[in-house]
Amino acid sequence: MALHRLPSRRAAFLAACITMTLLAGVVAVITSSVQPGSALADGQGPEDQYVDIQKVRPNVRTPRGENDATKGTFTVNCGRNENGHFNPDNFIAQPGVRNGAQHLHDYVGNLSTNADSTNESLKRAGTTCKNGDKSTYFWPVVRIDRDDDAQNQKGQRGGTSAKQVKSDVVTCPDVASKLEDVPDESQPAVEERLDQLDGQVEEANEKLRGVDAANQDQVRQEVLAPLAQQREVAIDGIKQEAARNGQQPELDGLAQCEVKQDNAEVFESPKASLLDADGNNELPGNGGEIQRPEVVDLTFRGSPTGKVSAMPRFLRILYGDAKVSTNGTKNARASWTCTGFEDRLLNKYPICPQGSKIKRVHDFPSCWDGQNIDSTNHRDHIKFADAGSGRCPRGTRAVPQLRISLTYNIPQDIQQQRRFAVDSFPEEKHNPFSDHDDFANVMSQSIMNRVVNCINKNKRCRE
Repeated sequence: MALHRLPSRRAAFLAACITMTLLAGVVAVITSSVQPGSALADGQGPEDQYVDIQKVRPNVRTPRGENDATKGTFTVNCGRNENGHFNPDNFIAQPGVRNGAQHLHDYVGNLSTNADSTNESLKRAGTTCKNGDKSTYFWPVVRIDRDDDAQNQKGQRGGTSAKQVKSDVVTCPDVASKLEDVPDESQPAVEERLDQLDGQVEEANEKLRGVDAANQDQVRQEVLAPLAQQREVAIDGIKQEAARNGQQPELDGLAQCEVKQDNAEVFESPKASLLDADGNNELPGNGGEIQRPEVVDLTFRGSPTGKVSAMPRFLRILYGDAKVSTNGTKNARASWTCTGFEDRLLNKYPICPQGSKIKRVHDFPSCWDGQNIDSTNHRDHIKFADAGSGRCPRGTRAVPQLRISLTYNIPQDIQQQRRFAVDSFPEEKHNPFSDHDDFANVMSQSIMNRVVNCINKNKRCRE
């Protein structure tokens, strides 16, 4: 389906904005005094959702930080979705539901992410990240209305042609999350041991496929018992390395693993399937020319109150709320700004001055409960730190905080004419306050260990 020409397409866009204003205007005004980055409306009509960044006062406040604050950063280079991985799925919030998001997501990192993704399918897939990080990072696309027949690149749903099967898999306790501060001289040896642990689980899963999974004695004797012995050796090696530096990490009880059932993808073809939206990657209520970010910055940061611990593999984290008009503003976040004006964040679309570019800044929650990789509402297992002090809530620990920054080169005339917007659920009508982001950690334990050590030693690392 080609882009519609004026007046139909332009009229539809304006109508959507008007409806959005009626639905969200009251929320935006009420929350402006308490929500960081809010801007009071200065008129009536669709332009109320767009604000001149120069008219907004600085509003970003950073916790002062304690003496033992960790100020290191670890940046992952995963590209800008040059391979055209788009789909309207969300395996975290709506697993197994094709077009569950009803708006298009932009992906970097894991190449297989779609509605049917599982821990196992993500672990087996390739990645766009230069350092081998198989995590998945995804957010709704930004589009502009050019009023012409410009065509979007055809998107890929992600992954290969696949079918779903029930699969028994070996799962083991995470070791990297127990290591907070590995000395530089021990880092290579510890990384080697962590890679051994990951490889041992892969080998165990291969063995599992060759035995009768229903025969628990056979599984225990041929798969789990040998694996536990191998893990004991690797974990003891980490303990010995730590002891050389006067450390005693709590690693007892981590050698024992178990078999669980997982919905696994069986890959049938090396070719990615095309997105089953229209040929222009447009969906109902979400049309226009997709804007690929000019810069995608994925940076993990420290804590203003002390050291961070490793994230467990397969940890899911959400940023923002895709249904703010339905759910309210509790989980919504002000995301929008312009380059050079990062000291102010808006819950509206910014209009940037000459030489400045549209930017989205997504700071994820980073206070993990220490046990769960997900929760029923996808939020209870990981919380935001206190905005004033930076302290994590009681019962949680600080893990590396992911900040995703997306910079767009949107022409200034398009900005001034209010002709760009983020994809959203239809009922949100492109509400800028519904901006959101999703992350699932699929890093190997050795990569995550490097992240933690870089941050805790106040280094600036890029991979």
